[in-house]
Amino acid sequence: MSRVWIVSACLLGQRCRYDGEAAKDSARARLALLDDETIVSVCPEVEGGLPSPRPAAECEGGDGHAVLEGRAKVRTLEGLDVTGAFVKGAARASEIARLHNATHACLKARSPSCGVGATWVDRKVRDGDGVAAARLRRDGLIVVDDEHLESFLAHEAGR
Repeated sequence: MSRVWIVSACLLGQRCRYDGEAAKDSARARLALLDDETIVSVCPEVEGGLPSPRPAAECEGGDGHAVLEGRAKVRTLEGLDVTGAFVKGAARASEIARLHNATHACLKARSPSCGVGATWVDRKVRDGDGVAAARLRRDGLIVVDDEHLESFLAHEAGR
């Protein structure tokens, strides 16, 4: 029986990144590893009401967990507070995961929304999760970024 995976829409070729593009072909190619799995496409930032293209944004004062706890913000590089859209998008991703009984998520590396284990905080890539990744982790999903999908699946198969 296949698992249900929430997958960043940009990794599936949708032009929804902040710059109006899809993820690079190399990132999309990694998803072939999920061939036998059920995939549900989600772009938390678009789900939160942001357009594509949109100004680049980053967490300020902490990662996505801190944003969800109200201890940090998400701002565009020009200083516009987009925290509400990121939190709303994370909640919507959570709802979609729940509706589809998703158990796993493969998200775009380093994104302030989807980054897993590393994301943009205070103008640098730092340890931590993006807002949607943090929310999905809190919901109990197993969350991995596209750059670590192959090693995750290999480790899982070796158990």
